[in-house]
Formats: sequence, C-alpha cells, structure tokens
Amino acid sequence: MNDRPRKPAAFSLPPDSIAPPVRGEPRKPAAFDNAVTLTPDADDPFIATTTDLPDLAPPVATPRPRRLTFGRIAIGALGLLLSLAVGLWVDALIRDLFSRNDWLGYLAIGATVVTVLALLGVVLREAWGLRRLAAVQDLKRDVAEAIASPKPAAGRAIVARLVTLLSARPQTARGRTRLAETEGEIIDSAHLVDLAERELMAPLDREARALILGSAKRVSIVTAVSPRALVDLGYVIYESSRLVRGMAELYGGRPGKLGMLRLMRDVIAHLAVTGSIAMGDSLVQQVLGHGLASKLSARLGEGVINGLMTARIGIAAMDLCRPMPFRALKRPGIGDFIGDLTPGSSNGRRDET
Repeated sequence: MNDRPRKPAAFSLPPDSIAPPVRGEPRKPAAFDNAVTLTPDADDPFIATTTDLPDLAPPVATPRPRRLTFGRIAIGALGLLLSLAVGLWVDALIRDLFSRNDWLGYLAIGATVVTVLALLGVVLREAWGLRRLAAVQDLKRDVAEAIASPKPAAGRAIVARLVTLLSARPQTARGRTRLAETEGEIIDSAHLVDLAERELMAPLDREARALILGSAKRVSIVTAVSPRALVDLGYVIYESSRLVRGMAELYGGRPGKLGMLRLMRDVIAHLAVTGSIAMGDSLVQQVLGHGLASKLSARLGEGVINGLMTARIGIAAMDLCRPMPFRALKRPGIGDFIGDLTPGSSNGRRDET
C-alpha cells in the first residue's frame, strides 16, 4: 500500500460546460406594509430621566375624609363615662376632706377649679388649632372654585382671606404690598389668584423646600452613621414630626397636639396608599449613577434612601398644609432633592449644568 501523498493536478473543462451568469432586469424599489416607527424619547424607558420615574413623582396628598364611624362613637361614649367617673371621684374626695378639716376641703376646691380652667384652656387651644387647619383646607377648596368663577369678586375674596391668613408671616410682606398696589387692576379671577400665588406662596415655598432639604440631609447623615436600626427609626420619626409641624406653622396652620396627630395620620395614610419609595438596586443605580452606586457602601446607600423618604414626607406635608393648590408655581418632586442629597452623582452634575 502506497502511503505517499498525492501530488496536486490540474483539470481542464470543455468550453460548453461553463454557463454565463444570467443578468436580469434590476429590481424595482418596493414599499413594505409594516413601516418602521421610532419610539419617542419621552416614552423610551431606557433613556428616561429620574423625574420621569413614577416612584419619584408622588401624587398630591389630600386629607382623609372626616365621617362619623362606630369607632368614634365608642370612643366618645367611653370618654363620657371616664369623665363621670373622675367627677364622682373628685366629689367624694372633696367631701372626705371637708369631713376631716374645712381648709383641706377649700384647698381641694381651689385645686379643682385651677385644673378645670387649665383643661379648658388646653381644649380651646386644640380646638383653635383644628379650626386653623380646617380653614386652610376650606380655603384650598374655595381657591379651586374661584378660579372657575367668571366674577372677579370671588378672586378678590380669596386674596383677602389669604392675606388675613398669612399676615403674621414676614416673608409675605412684599407680596401683600404688591397685591395692595394692583388692587382693582386685574378683573379676571383666575389671573388674580395666580398673581396671589406667585406673590404670597413663592417665598414660603422656597422656605418649605429649605426645610425639606435640611431634614432630608440630617436623616441621611444620621441614619448612615448610626449603629442601630432602632436609632434610625426613632430619629426618622422625630425629624418627620418636626418637619410636619414646621410646614404647618410656615403656611399659617399652627396646629396643637391633636392637629399634629391629624396631620401625621394624613401623611402616613397618604404614604400607605401610594406606597413608599421602592429603592431596589436597579433604581438606586438609575438615580445615583452606576459609578457612584458601585462605590457607595450599603450603609451610606440606606442613608440616601432614608433622606429621599423624608423628602417625600415633607412634600406630602406641603400638599396638606399649603393653603393653595399648585397652579402658577411648580410643585416640587423627589427628583428636585436628589442632586442636593447626592452632589457627586450624575443627576447632581446635570442639575448644576
């Protein structure tokens, strides 16, 4: 058997076996039924900005409806029974002291009178605080009605109520002077309300944004360095209650203890209904930037998230305490605070430019 490789060889083909290439007519351009459509940038989820994310644009917070429920009836009846029981106990105590010595009985009567007067003062203060909060909500509803009214008298009445409500705020002094100078020059109710919002609400909105940003920064720093989760929770509750009270006092609410509880309940109910900020790894990277998110520690990332949550609480409190709905001025969102909480992120650099 020959194992040597075969040498290459050349073969010749007859001329008739090679077929010339067939050249037909050139193909005419045709149109396709399924045309290619381009997705607009606003609808593209891969290039959307942080302000376009649904979780970063919380809906407007509204107060819960006040209605009579069986729980409130039971609490009222129980409070009445406790009041009668305390009254009977005080009456028995005073009678017993009079039986021992007259001056002890008179001392008990004096202490009872002082206690009743102090409790009456507390009740009046709480009732006044609740009335102020209710007046803010009534004014907000009347503003929407005045905007739709064709009569200028409705707009002038709203402006007068706003000036009365915010007369104690020095930030609105220039706006009140401006409105007094233009009195009678604007006859359209909607334009008059818009002017009042720009002149009276703009300085208060700037201060409200400063309050929200300050609370968010403090929460972000404290929760990033605190060693215990219980400390985080306690400080977030403290800072949130302080922020809500400051927001109410800024817009002329000045609530008492019951008013604060009502505001906090409305804020918590709003957050419970709309859901908290879902900050997964992908959303953190989209908000903070891939480079910064990869360098941040887990603790620092939690601090930033808690700061954004505090900002959301402040925005909800702003919606509840502001005596006018946002119309002529822009309503703040979570995206407005990201650049300040994360100055090294891509969003912060974009805002600065």
